[in-house]
Amino acid sequence: MRARYAAFAVRDADYLRETWHPRTRPAQVTLPDAGRWTRLDVLARSGGGVFDSDGTVEFEAHFELDGQRGIEHQNSRFAREGRRWFYVSDVPTLTESANG
Repeated sequence: MRARYAAFAVRDADYLRETWHPRTRPAQVTLPDAGRWTRLDVLARSGGGVFDSDGTVEFEAHFELDGQRGIEHQNSRFAREGRRWFYVSDVPTLTESANG
């Protein structure tokens, strides 16, 4: 999770694509030119341990864009393939599920 955040911060689209699960990986990852990621707070996790094959991470990624500060709040699903962890998808929150 932290490595993917760092890849967003330095705009390393290749690393983000490589660590995306093949089942859900987009053909191309495009990152915005504007803005700056400033901090990552991991709020919670489930699974993702040494003997687990999947897990979720809830986090807040702080950013600055056009002089304004913001927070991207997500709960992301990861899966282990062999010895590597891959990002699978976001997990909708109850609010998103009710509105979507």
